[in-house]
Amino acid sequence: MAQDATAAAVQPQVAETKAVGEEIIVLGTRRTDRTVTNSASPIDIISAAELKSQPTGNILDSLKNIIPSFFSSTNSIADASSLVRAPSLRGLPSDEVLVQLNGKRFNRSALVQVYAGGDTGLSFGSQGSDMSSIPSIGIKSLQVLRDGATAQYGSDAIAGVLNYGLRDDQGIELEGRYGQNFDHKDGKSYQIAGDAGVKGDWGFINLAGEYNHDGQSSRGATRPTAVAFAAENPTLASQLPNYPLPAQIWGSSPSHGFKFLLNSAINVTPDSKIYLFANFAKNHVDESFNFRSSLLGSRPFTTTAGGTNNLGGRSFFQHPYYNMPCPTGSATCTAGGYVLDTNTFQLSSIYPAGFTPRFVGNSKQEYGTIGYKGSAGAFRYDLSTSLSKNTLDLSMYSSFSPSYGAASQTSFKFGKQIQKEFDANLDLSYEVEAGLASPVTISGGAEYRKETFTATPGDPQSYGAGPYAAAHPLFIQTSPGVYAPTGTFTATESPAASGYGGTSPTYAGTHSERSYGVYGDIEADLTKAWSVGVAGRYENYKSSGSAFVYKVNSIYKLNDAISIRGTIGTGFHAPSPGQNNTQVLSTTFFQGNSLQIGTFPVTSSIAQFYGARPLRPEKSKNYGAGVVLKPATGLTVTIDAYKIDVKNRIFISQNYTVTQANINTLPELASVGVGGAVQYFTNSFDTSTKGIDFVGTYRTGFVDGNLNLTLAYNYNKSKVTKTDGTISDSQIIDIGGLAPHHRATLSAGWVKGPLAINARENYYSSWVDAEDYPFRDGTGKVIAGQRFGSKFTTDLDVSYTFARRFTLTLGATNIFNTYPDKIQASPDNPIYTLTNSLSDGQIYPRSGGPFGINGGFWYAKVKIKY
Repeated sequence: MAQDATAAAVQPQVAETKAVGEEIIVLGTRRTDRTVTNSASPIDIISAAELKSQPTGNILDSLKNIIPSFFSSTNSIADASSLVRAPSLRGLPSDEVLVQLNGKRFNRSALVQVYAGGDTGLSFGSQGSDMSSIPSIGIKSLQVLRDGATAQYGSDAIAGVLNYGLRDDQGIELEGRYGQNFDHKDGKSYQIAGDAGVKGDWGFINLAGEYNHDGQSSRGATRPTAVAFAAENPTLASQLPNYPLPAQIWGSSPSHGFKFLLNSAINVTPDSKIYLFANFAKNHVDESFNFRSSLLGSRPFTTTAGGTNNLGGRSFFQHPYYNMPCPTGSATCTAGGYVLDTNTFQLSSIYPAGFTPRFVGNSKQEYGTIGYKGSAGAFRYDLSTSLSKNTLDLSMYSSFSPSYGAASQTSFKFGKQIQKEFDANLDLSYEVEAGLASPVTISGGAEYRKETFTATPGDPQSYGAGPYAAAHPLFIQTSPGVYAPTGTFTATESPAASGYGGTSPTYAGTHSERSYGVYGDIEADLTKAWSVGVAGRYENYKSSGSAFVYKVNSIYKLNDAISIRGTIGTGFHAPSPGQNNTQVLSTTFFQGNSLQIGTFPVTSSIAQFYGARPLRPEKSKNYGAGVVLKPATGLTVTIDAYKIDVKNRIFISQNYTVTQANINTLPELASVGVGGAVQYFTNSFDTSTKGIDFVGTYRTGFVDGNLNLTLAYNYNKSKVTKTDGTISDSQIIDIGGLAPHHRATLSAGWVKGPLAINARENYYSSWVDAEDYPFRDGTGKVIAGQRFGSKFTTDLDVSYTFARRFTLTLGATNIFNTYPDKIQASPDNPIYTLTNSLSDGQIYPRSGGPFGINGGFWYAKVKIKY
C-alpha cells in the first residue's frame, strides 16, 4: 500500500511533463508563444531536477557535465583563478557569455583572469560573472541561448546567453549530500540546501539557500628536493609543509561557503506586479602554492630520459641576511652599506624545512533587482533597476617577503578587488494585427549601465621592495669605529611577498565606465510556415565609443517533421574598467626555477614601455544554420552549425623579460625585478570559431516506466586568424586546442513509481596544453603542446522515494575512476625518477582538463519535500 501511494504521488509529475521541445522559452525572443522547436535560434532548457542531480556545490561543474559546448577547467594552483574559475562557451571567454537572472543582467566578478596557463587559457584576460554564487536548489530552469544576442541583450552576448529562471513555487524542500573521492578517500564534500516558498493571489516569495564544504584532494607527488631534504634531515622531515602529504598540493583546494537566492513578486493589479529578486553569497578558499625548499645548495636528480638536472633550495635560504647597517656618520662604512658580522638572520630559523604559502580568497556577492512589469491588452512593459557588488579579498599566510629579511611578515593582505554595477532597464512590447499568420511583435527599450572597479592597497610588504631588493656593500670592522670594505655585497632578493604581490598605491583606486543603449525588435510569422525576427541595438560607452549591432533570424517549417532555421548578426564587447586597470604580481615556476610575473594595465608606464596601446572593443559576426526534426512521437532532434568571427580579442600579452638595462631606463620595473617578466592587456588577435551542436531527445515507455534518452554532441574549433605578435605561440596553440574539439553526452533516465535510475556516458576528445607543456623546435620556438588523449567517463545514480516525501539517492560520477593522461616527459618538463613527477610534483595536468584529476566520486543524498 505504501508503494502504491508513493507511485500515485510521483507519477503525475511524469504525466504533466511537456512534450519534447514544447517548453515555452523566454530567451532569444520577445514573443510569449515560442518553444524550443519553433525558435529561430538554438536554445537548451535545463530543468531544475537535472541541475540538482549533479553532486557538486559549484554550478560550473554541473553545467560542464550537462552542456557539451560549455567548458570549465578545475584548476589546482592558479592564484585567484582557482577561487573564481573562468568558464567558456563555444570556445569563447567567460565575458563573451551574458549571464542573467530572471532575464536581467547578472554582474561580473571582481576578478580579472590574469593567471597564465592552461587553467585560464580560453578566458585569459577576461572578467566574467561568478556563477558559483548561484545555489542550484533555487533554480526553476536554465535556458541556454547558443547564439550571439548582443543586438537583443547588449554587450557580452557574443557566444550566447545563460538565463537562470528562479523558483516561484510553494512548499518546502530540504536536501543533504555527503560524498568523497574513490582514491585516498579525500575530497570529502557535504552540502546542506533548502528552499521554501509561499504563494497566493497576492503574489509569491521564495527563498533558497545552500551551504557547501569541500575538502582538499591531492593527486601529485612531493618535490624531489623535499625527498632529498627529508633523507638528509630526518629529524626535520615532519616539519615539511603538509607532511606526510606532498610539500605542495596538486588537487582541489579546501573551501566552504553559503549562498542564497530570493525571488518574490507582489501583484498590484490582475495584470501587473512589483518584483524583487536577490543573490547573496560568501565563499572561502584556502589554496596551496608552490613549495619553497630550504635545501642548501643543489643536488643532481636523475630524469627518466637518463640525464641529470641540478635542483636546489630557494635563494633566500642560501645566504644570511646581514642585519647591521653602517653606523650613521661613519667615515669608513658608507651609508647604504652593511656590516659583515654575526648579527645575521637565516630564514631557516623560521622555516627549517622550507615553506609552502597558503593563498586565501574570501569572496562576497551581493545582487538585487527590483522592477515593475505588466500588460495592458497587447501592450507589455517592464521597468527595472539592478544594484550589485562583488568583492574579492585576497591574503596569504606561511610566506615571506624576501627583500625585507628579518623584518618580513609571514602573512599578508593583498588588498580588495571590488566590482560594482548599476543597471536600469526599460523593455516595451506591443502586438499588432497586420493580417499575417501571427500578430507582429514590436519591441523596444533602453538601458543605462555604470560599472565601477576598485582596487585597494595591500600591506606595504606585500608589494614593496625592502632593503635587500638591491645589493649593498659589506664592510668588516677592523677596530672600534673603523671599517674596511670587503669587496662583497649583500644578496639581492625579489620585491613583494613570495608567491603573490599586493596592490600598490600606484595602481590602487576606483575607475568607472558609463554606457547607454537603445534597441528595437520586430518578430512575426509571415506565413503559417515562415517566421522572421529582426533586432537592432545602439550602444555608447564613455571610454570605448559607440556601436550599432543587428541580428536577423528566421525559421521555416517545411512540414510537421522538418523545420530549417538560420541567424546572422553582429556583436560588441567593450573592455571593462577592471581590464583597463588591473595590476597583479605573482610567482610561477619554470623548470623548477621561480619567475616573478607582473601584469599591468595599458595605462601604466610599464605596459607602455613594452608597447601597450589603449584597449578597443571586441567586435563579432555570428552566423548560424540548423534543422529541427520531429520524425516520431516523443523524438526531437536539432542540428545547428555556427561560425563566430571575433576581431580585436582582449587578451594578455606574452611575457617580456626584465633586464637591468630596462630597470635603469624605467626604475618602476624594480617592482618586478631582474629576470622577472611583464605582461599587459592587449587587443592582440582575431579568431574564427566553427562548430556543430546536435541534441536528440526521445521519451517513451519502457518496462512499465518512463524512459528519457538524450544525446548531446558538440564539435567546436577556434583558430587565430590574425595577430599583431604580442601573444605567444603557445597561447595561439591553446586557443585552438585547450578544450576538446569533440564533446558528447548520452544520458538515460528511467522512472517507475518511486524508483528512478539515471545514467550518463561522457566523451571528451583529445586536447592540447602548450602553455604548460610545450614542445619546441631547434630554435626554441613552441610548435606544439602535449596532447592528452580522449576519454570516456560514466555517471550513475539511483533514487527511491518513500513515505511520499522522502527521497534517498546513491550515486557516483566517473564510476570507472578515469584519469587524464599523465604529463609526458620533455626538455621543458623532465620527469624525475625519484618521484615520477615534474620537479614541482605534477603528475597530471594542472588544469585538470575537461573532467578533472580527482578520479571517481561517490555520494549519498537525502531530500525531503513538503
